[in-house]
Amino acid sequence: MKYPIAIEWGSDTVATGIVFPDIPGAISAGDSLEEAYDNAVEAANIVLDDMASRGEVLPHPGEVEGHRRNPDFKGWGWGVVEIDLTPHLGKTEKVTVTLPGRVVRGIDDYVTLHGIKSRSAFLSNAALKALGGA
Repeated sequence: MKYPIAIEWGSDTVATGIVFPDIPGAISAGDSLEEAYDNAVEAANIVLDDMASRGEVLPHPGEVEGHRRNPDFKGWGWGVVEIDLTPHLGKTEKVTVTLPGRVVRGIDDYVTLHGIKSRSAFLSNAALKALGGA
């Protein structure tokens, strides 16, 4: 899923910070944007794994525009980070579904066009979105 990130730009003497507004506690910093980004992905996965281990519902990503109106983030930059929720959802289970051929072809076209890992990843993300989390 694509989660918005807020970026607090650093300087030669101050680290660049990144916050996931939709993942409470997922914050990071780094001496460069690249380092802060890598640390942010790691922080988000740690927080999500902790939430999942406690049986909490994983947060659904909000819209960047909604977060930009938050005065706590005035002057911050914005981006989006793809976070794979699959590792936090438990052991995978194989299921068989029956879908009309046109739907399967539409899913496959969408997966290819948007660079999604697989048909299963698409269906999992669609289900999570419909369910409002995990």
